[in-house]
Amino acid sequence: MLPIPANELNGSGSLGPYWTFYRAVVAEQLRQWLPRRPAVLLDLSGGRGRWPSQAARAGHRVVEVVDFRRPAPALAEAGLVQRVRADDLAFLPDESVDGVIAEERAMSIEIMAESAVADVARVLKPGGRALICVDSLVLGMAILAEQNKWEHLCQTGEVMLVPWPDGSITRCFTSAQLREVLSGAGLKVDWLRPRTVLSPSTVDHVLGADGRSLAWLVRTELDAHPADEDTVGIHLVASVHKP
Repeated sequence: MLPIPANELNGSGSLGPYWTFYRAVVAEQLRQWLPRRPAVLLDLSGGRGRWPSQAARAGHRVVEVVDFRRPAPALAEAGLVQRVRADDLAFLPDESVDGVIAEERAMSIEIMAESAVADVARVLKPGGRALICVDSLVLGMAILAEQNKWEHLCQTGEVMLVPWPDGSITRCFTSAQLREVLSGAGLKVDWLRPRTVLSPSTVDHVLGADGRSLAWLVRTELDAHPADEDTVGIHLVASVHKP
């Protein structure tokens, strides 16, 4: 079902070429998604990603919310990125930001995703957009299979919570479930797709044959339009806007 073992999902191990490709896909999706004019953006990736720095380099002001339980990493773009340690968005007034970046599976780590997405909708200005990444049902089922929890694989309840080997819990979504959470908060889905369609074996083969083919692979990935959003990919990503 899933060609990526759970113990490889931290980006290390034998799938190094795939994760290089994966991060290049994320960076290009974010580049295409970012507003054309300077904007105020809220980053909810929790200090686990490089995306606030990319947005800052593009000329945007970024408020990065860092989980208060995690140490704050070094910051290069101190002038354009403001770090705030918080566990919710109560510090922001209504309709105060132009866009929200929720990469690094942010809404899957937030078990009560409905509440978190409602807060995103609250702080977005009318016309503001959000880029949201979650764990997919494919990933959840693969993790359960690796843990030999076969009895859970046939369950099709509204909410799928999956325990990881490190003791954390992730919430996995079908595309329909993610659409429902987003629309329930009053957000309109512009597009929703698996983060990656190309398999690790394909990526490894192509990069192994020609290390210069990364840009071509990324273009091929972003041009792909899978017929079924729920059959491939460890993550789903959606772009939404607030009417």
